[in-house]
Amino acid sequence: MSIEKKLRVIFCDFDGTITENDNIVSIIRYFKPPGWDKIVQDVIHERKSIRQGVGEMFALLPSSLQEEVIQYAVTQARIRPGFEQFVQFCQAEGIELYITSGGIDFFVYPLLKPYQIPADNIYCNGSDFRGDKIQITWPHYCQPPCTNDCGMCKTTIVRRFPKDQYERIVIGDSVTDFTAAKLADFVFARAQLIERCDELQLPYAPFQTFYDIIEHLSHSNTHITHP
Repeated sequence: MSIEKKLRVIFCDFDGTITENDNIVSIIRYFKPPGWDKIVQDVIHERKSIRQGVGEMFALLPSSLQEEVIQYAVTQARIRPGFEQFVQFCQAEGIELYITSGGIDFFVYPLLKPYQIPADNIYCNGSDFRGDKIQITWPHYCQPPCTNDCGMCKTTIVRRFPKDQYERIVIGDSVTDFTAAKLADFVFARAQLIERCDELQLPYAPFQTFYDIIEHLSHSNTHITHP
């Protein structure tokens, strides 16, 4: 009987994970459109879905602010230490890396550009500045069986990689990563995601920088095998 290693594939969150801050929250707090805080509370307390809440918040901003919004988003973001080395590590080890972000294209793509991650490996929400207000678009909307109204559905992306062929690893920090984490073989977690992993006793390791993740992957033998 031959033993074949599963291929490692990593699904990495963006806001609060690759970046040290949540870029959507930073943008909205900076421009402070009237009514934004109530929408945030509705999302936090699950009275509104993430897709609905994010769409409504940006619809409060006029499209005339396009350049200002983009400039602020790109300049205020802080990349978590070790991310460049992590991308290089994945490339050297033949690990498939996908960015699964609830963020928006106008800041996700510019911030990731220096790391030469293929565009097809980046999943995020879109934006449309042609109308009077900023409109968020949802090119990666939920597919069955997910009904969470995620906006950018991380579980839909994960399910494209069958668990009998792939060792699926999720990296994230918040409740938006939890549904994907439940499908993963292993999770690297920060902040709220640690609490959720503890609740369901999911296999995980905490991290503060991407150097921690590199260290763990370099010295672990977590590859799952099948006959």
